[in-house]
Amino acid sequence: MSIQKTLNERIQAWNLLSHPFYQAWESGDLPVEALQTYAAEYGAFIHHIPAGWEVQGDVETTQEEHEHAELWDAFAAGLATRVGVAKLPATAELIATAKRLFAKPATALGALYAFEVQQPATAKSKLEGLRAHYSLPATAEPYFEVHSHNEHEAEKLLARMTTLSVEEQAEAAEACEQMATALWNALTDIYDTHCEM
Repeated sequence: MSIQKTLNERIQAWNLLSHPFYQAWESGDLPVEALQTYAAEYGAFIHHIPAGWEVQGDVETTQEEHEHAELWDAFAAGLATRVGVAKLPATAELIATAKRLFAKPATALGALYAFEVQQPATAKSKLEGLRAHYSLPATAEPYFEVHSHNEHEAEKLLARMTTLSVEEQAEAAEACEQMATALWNALTDIYDTHCEM
């Protein structure tokens, strides 16, 4: 089985597009307060993504991800909030998972892939939901505009993983599943906080 097929199978159970949080966002049923919490809490994770590329020695993509984190800050500002320290348990666990997995090249590749391969579809859905249902300033949209058609990160990660040893590929696949699960759980915590009443 190819590494790509292995990774995608690991992610399948945690496909973020099928999460109730994103479905409520797309349909306009997500309270603005939930978007604010998401922007602040999930943003803390977004600010850790450059570290996963830095451990690869990829200076260009590391800088690009720092710029993307600034776009996320603009999204948060458009919701009259700001990125801070994660307070919800599952978001804090997501960040702890990212820090642990981003510390080693092989596990960082798998963890980043779990996030990056899903980004174009989730960003497109979120951008459409924002425009259709939420009256936010245009400055809140660029993060999602950029990522709704940006697929080169996942391709770059896959190319690097094909050069890993069998043992390292297994580590990457495990890290991919751990990150996919942590991403899902973080959304669940935010959703449950605002929508399960």
